[in-house]
Amino acid sequence: MRNTTKLKTLLIKYTISLDRLDDEEFKLMLTDKQTNESELFTGKSYSMVLSKAYSYLLKVLKEDKPSSKNSAHKN
Repeated sequence: MRNTTKLKTLLIKYTISLDRLDDEEFKLMLTDKQTNESELFTGKSYSMVLSKAYSYLLKVLKEDKPSSKNSAHKN
C-alpha cells in the first residue's frame, strides 16, 4: 500500500504530528480525534514511522471490532 493511502486512512481517525529530530530520526505522533489519546512512533525514515502507525491503526480497529461470538442477537 502506498504511503499516501496509509496517511489518508490514518487522518480519518487521528490528528498527526510529524517531526524530524537532529539525529535524523523521524517522530510521528497520533492523537485520536475522539478520545485525545496519543501514541508515539519513531524510526529512521518517514516510511518506517508511517508503517508503524498504520499497523497500530489496524490493531486498534481489530480490538474495537466485536467478535462474532459476542454479538449474538437477542429476540
